[in-house]
Amino acid sequence: MPRNRISLITLGVADLSRARRFYCDWGWTPHPGAPEGLALFQMPGLALALFALDDLAEDQRRAKAELGTGAATLAHNCRDVAEVEAAFQSALEAGATCLKRPEKAAWGGTSGYFADPDGHVWEIAHNPFWPLAEDGALMLP
Repeated sequence: MPRNRISLITLGVADLSRARRFYCDWGWTPHPGAPEGLALFQMPGLALALFALDDLAEDQRRAKAELGTGAATLAHNCRDVAEVEAAFQSALEAGATCLKRPEKAAWGGTSGYFADPDGHVWEIAHNPFWPLAEDGALMLP
């Protein structure tokens, strides 16, 4: 198997119920087979997991204070600017904090940023130079 792949993204969260509710309110569908203490969301080709921050720190054998947020960005690419605006607005309505409203970017697309209730940063963008597959998967040209 190729090494340049991601199968699962796990986010440490302070309150698992609140985090699950945010992603559900944003329109994500939770996986019904998630074990207790974990929220799972299937995506094209990979999954997102929400795991209590204390449990994640213990699993990694790290101090909770070492687990931070904001140094990485999760990106959700859209087919057009209208979809960017709709996705961004629905995240705010679900409880996200606006970091930067979507705007025209210097690289020729549209981009905005928000933080989920645990501070994980998401970019909502439309890049006219990067096509999306039917299922929304990014296909680099």
